Amino acid sequence: MENASKALIIAGAILLAILIISLGIMIYRQASGVVDSNAMDEVAVSTFNEKFQQYAGENIRGANVNALINSIVQNNLSNSGDESKQVHLTVTATNWNGTKPSDAIVTSNTASGSAQTGRSYEITTTPDPQSGYITTITIKDAS
Repeated sequence: MENASKALIIAGAILLAILIISLGIMIYRQASGVVDSNAMDEVAVSTFNEKFQQYAGENIRGANVNALINSIVQNNLSNSGDESKQVHLTVTATNWNGTKPSDAIVTSNTASGSAQTGRSYEITTTPDPQSGYITTITIKDAS
């Protein structure tokens, strides 16, 4: 009888150990899934922002500003269903051809006008604090 009770105690300990190990594996898998999705979100944000950050800075030539406007228009058209990826354009430059948008979501080049190719401009980008996506681009005269 003594051997049978020891066998039951050992069997219970083994089952308890298997339960604890299984619980640990389950928690690990859930935690690694969260880390992987956060890493993927960061990659998506940096890929999105890179399209616009390459134009940011001082003394940007007018031809590059016009290329940026084309990128903004293409982005806004391709992400028309996702408000968080829409980029607003504000132009305060005095050397500008056509309509100057002010905090507008431009979806055509004619709605935004164009930069004068012989001039220099300063471009600043502003990301959304929650998502990290660039949501506003400001173009002004270079100082």
